Formats: sequence, C-alpha cells, structure tokens
Amino acid sequence: MFNTLLVDDERLARAELRRLLSPYPQISIQAEASTAEQALELMQQQAFDLVFLDIQMPGLSGLQLAPQLQPHCHFVFCTAFEHYALDAFELNALDYLLKPVAPERLERTIQKLEQQHSSGQQQSYLPEQHGILLKFGEISRIKRLNEIQRFESIGNHTAVYCEDGKSFLHSSLSKVEMRLNPQQFFKVSRSDIVRIDAISQIEPGLAAGTLIVVLKDGSAVEVSRRQVQQLKQLFNAWG
Repeated sequence: MFNTLLVDDERLARAELRRLLSPYPQISIQAEASTAEQALELMQQQAFDLVFLDIQMPGLSGLQLAPQLQPHCHFVFCTAFEHYALDAFELNALDYLLKPVAPERLERTIQKLEQQHSSGQQQSYLPEQHGILLKFGEISRIKRLNEIQRFESIGNHTAVYCEDGKSFLHSSLSKVEMRLNPQQFFKVSRSDIVRIDAISQIEPGLAAGTLIVVLKDGSAVEVSRRQVQQLKQLFNAWG
C-alpha cells in the first residue's frame, strides 16, 4: 500500500487524478493539497510514500517542492507543459505525466513504482561493521563502514575519508550510495555523501540558501540547495 498525496492548485485536476487512480487498490490517497506550502504542512503531520504534483502553482512550484519531500518518497509530476521534463528527471522523479493523463500512461507509471519498490526491498545495505580494504600510501588497512566520514565523487572513482586519511574506491559514487543505509549516510550533494553522526555542526553557506556541514575532523562540505530542506528535516525531531 502506497500512502499518496495529490498536489495541484486545480480542484478538477485533483478529482480527475483521483478517478484515474481508483482502479489501483495499492494506491491509498490520504490527502490533497492545493499549494506546495500546504503539502509541506501535511508532510509534517504524516508520511507519504508517493506524491503526484503539478509544476506551475501559486507560491512554490512543483520543482521547488520536490527537493523538500520526505526522504525516499516517490514523486510523479503531472503537468500540461512538457518542457520541464529534463528538470523533473534531474530531481529523480519517478515519472513525468502530461495532462490530460492517459489511463494507459498512468498504468506504466504504477508498474514503474512497483518495480522500484520491489527492487528497493530486495536491496541489502552494508552493516556498520562491514570492512572495506583501503590503501593509504603503501599500507592497506581494513576500515569499518562506521569509521568512514565521507565519500566524494572523483571522476569514475570515489574518494573515501576517515581518520587515516584519504583513499580511493574503483567505483562510482552512485554504486557506493546503493549499498549505504540512508539512516546512517546522507547525500549532501551530487558529489558528496557524509556519515550523519560525523556531522558536528551546520553553518550558512557562502551563497544564499545554501549550507555547509562541518564534520568531526574539521572538514567542511557544501550542501546543495536541493538537499538543504531534507538536511534540516533530518535534525528536526519535533516538526
């Protein structure tokens, strides 16, 4: 069952989407919002697995709302404008539907949702005590995952930072991310993943709307604008 939120400033558009989704018992529509701001308030009250959202709305747009959705929440853009598709998929949207939404096109979206959910359930994260063989100069050491503070994308390789210094994995950051438990690691930008309990403080970034995380070893890592809200939510236990 996917707890679902519909976000669209047009009531008739929400009603039509609700009708199109009615044949799918696995889609449980829990709430509707007419603005992105209202959607954010609803997300503070309950968790959603799936969000259908319009792009052009009063106030925050759907593209601005997407980075602020709850972690691991699937989202689908429903819009009358096809030229936003590239931006949508850069935000890792599950799908991009053009209005009026065709039932057969929506069916493919639901199939994609179930496939991603199934593969995610089968994905096994590495345990904190998992050992990784890393080379520091001429010496090779086994470092446990909970000793690693940061992963950084360097071309087709990944730099690994721990108390012994910097080493490299012959693997892309995206492949590394697939095996990291999101309860322990947070992707602060496209090129950096940090261990959550290695963050000692959060400071304003140089550019407006950005942040910098300072790790326990004193290193500073910039947080992308798209990840700022999720980072704040990560340390906001009381909503």
